[in-house]
This record gives sequence, C-alpha cells and structure tokens, in this order.
Amino acid sequence: MLQKPLEELEGKSIALVAMGQSQIDFHLSQVHSYKFDEVWAVNAMIGVLKKVDRAFILDPMSRFLDTEDAGNMTSMMRDILPDVNYPIYSCDIDSRVPAVQEYPLEQIANYAGSAYFNNTIAYAIAFALWCKVGRLSIFGVDFTYKSNMHFAEAGRGCVEFWIAKCINRGIEVAVAPRSSLLDTDVELTQKLYGYHRLDDPTVTYQDESGIKACKWSQVEKEEKKPVGMIGREDIELEPVEPEKY
Repeated sequence: MLQKPLEELEGKSIALVAMGQSQIDFHLSQVHSYKFDEVWAVNAMIGVLKKVDRAFILDPMSRFLDTEDAGNMTSMMRDILPDVNYPIYSCDIDSRVPAVQEYPLEQIANYAGSAYFNNTIAYAIAFALWCKVGRLSIFGVDFTYKSNMHFAEAGRGCVEFWIAKCINRGIEVAVAPRSSLLDTDVELTQKLYGYHRLDDPTVTYQDESGIKACKWSQVEKEEKKPVGMIGREDIELEPVEPEKY
C-alpha cells in the first residue's frame, strides 16, 4: 500500500538531531526554551534525547539485535528499541521492534525525482521535503571537524544535495553553528572563495529581505559586551541561533 505524506507536518518546525558534535547546539537550544513542533532522532540519539517524535534508523533492526556491528551503541539500542513508542523509519519491518515502519522510499524518490541516498540523514531530510515541512533545523550533522583534519565521514555531498532540494521547494533550513555542513562553521570572511583573499573581503548574509553582499568593513559590528560572572545575580545569556539558508 502506497503511503501518503503526513499532512500534519506541512509547514511545521522540525529539529533533526544526529550524533555529531554539533548536537550540543540542540541541547543549548532547549536550555534557552527553543520550541520545535517535532524532534526527529537519528540512530543512537533515541537513547539521548528527552523527547523524540520520530526516528530514522535505516539499518535493519537485526544489525543491533543480532550482531555487534554497531559497536558500543549495541547494548543501549538493544535495551531501547523494543519499547520505543514513536515511529521508527527503516529499510525493513522487524516484529521485535513494533515501532518500526518501512520508509516510503518509492513515493519519496518519485516526489523528489531522485533516489540518491547514501546515509540515514539524507533519508530524514528527504522525508521532511516530502511532508512539506516549513522549517528544518539540523543538529549533530557535521561530517568534518576542525579538531581532526585527517578524519571525515562519508555522506556530506548527499546530505547537502537534499538540503538544496528543500531550499528550492521553499523550506527554511537552519544548521547548528558548530557544524561544518554548508560551511556553517567557516568564518564569515572566509566563506566566499576568491573574495577571501582580499584585504577587505566581500561577505554575504541573509536577512528578511534576502541575501545581501557587501564589504566586511561595511558590516555593522556589534560592540563587544563584557563577560558576565555567574554569581548571586542572574545575568542574561544569549543563545546562538542556527544559521539559516
């Protein structure tokens, strides 16, 4: 039976949380009372997040229940998977995990005009595209790390491909500030190749009217505020917004 996109997700604000280091930005968003209509977990984040509405685990459940191939997360996943009470989208049904639903691959591939999927996060973003969500905030999707330039995870190109499809369909996409995805963690003056070599490089930024381009020297720079000491009196802490695309 062909599945239909979930109408209740149309126009909604979704947080997609994966296992990379920039997941910390999601936890900080919760400390600062950010609200999302739904939170979607990727793989082992089902054992970390306080609230999950949907999960994407495209590996078959047998990988966790019958093998040790998932390494250190195996024991945790074996404990949690049988009792999950929200939808888990995967490649196959397994009676031992009642929450598992088969990912609507054919419908989504036809809707998007592509079946380019080489990692679980890409499937989740394509699901958001299919359901016509309004905003997708992506946390813990990093692939490369400044602290280890000799390590990179495969799949970044596929994920950015699906992000581009979302943007082209009018979905607002935001990426955690610590993530390398879409060069989010690159300094503003270094983002535009070529221009980055100029003494006063051109930079781009986005506001409500669209994408702006100007010289770095023309960007209004906020006065540096003194660092507050947390003691007997409350101080106002400002959260870092995910970068919008």
